[in-house]
Amino acid sequence: MWGAVSDKNESLRLALEFTGDHALYGSFMQRVTREWPFSCENALTDYNINRKAWLGHAACALAHRLPESIVRHAWGLLTDEQRKLANAQAANAIAQWEFDYQKSLGLRRDVGEQVLLGWDT
Repeated sequence: MWGAVSDKNESLRLALEFTGDHALYGSFMQRVTREWPFSCENALTDYNINRKAWLGHAACALAHRLPESIVRHAWGLLTDEQRKLANAQAANAIAQWEFDYQKSLGLRRDVGEQVLLGWDT
């Protein structure tokens, strides 16, 4: 997700094309949540970072090995509608990841605090 590129203009063009296609972008966000379990656990359980941005950067890295600096530049060039659609994809991917993650840990959300399944509440 970090590093330099040999052709910044071409990388920016690719990033704009990729992030501007919310369906394709979202499909790679979903892939990140499945294929990078340790990175997702580290990043998506940290509510002090912009988790949508992290997931978008990770999707660009997975799809095209684009560094986050290029992705941030491309993000600034997207239309408001493109950003809205991409953010919705990220929110959906994060929600699904959280659901799957909590389920894998045996955690419930139906009480004020998360409690291990099987405990009396």
